[in-house]
Amino acid sequence: MKSPAPNQYLISFYSSQAFEDMGEFWSAWRRRKLPSYLFLALCFNTLFAPAVLAATGGELDRLQVWALTLLGIATVCLSAYLFVVMFQPERF
Repeated sequence: MKSPAPNQYLISFYSSQAFEDMGEFWSAWRRRKLPSYLFLALCFNTLFAPAVLAATGGELDRLQVWALTLLGIATVCLSAYLFVVMFQPERF
């Protein structure tokens, strides 16, 4: 009986380990969504902050632009949430 090559053991070990890690990551993500939401907010902020800076004509510094953009993102999210709550109150 011929034993499999050593790299076959590594491939099977790492593939099973990768699936276990992905499962653990997925369950942790489902428990704690706040870090994901903060990450998405920062991503949207990096997209919209240059537009806000260009719209102000360079009168505001970078910190103020980031604060205004985060305030805008929070306002849009809150208004969308309140819109859903008004028209589907039985869900809440």
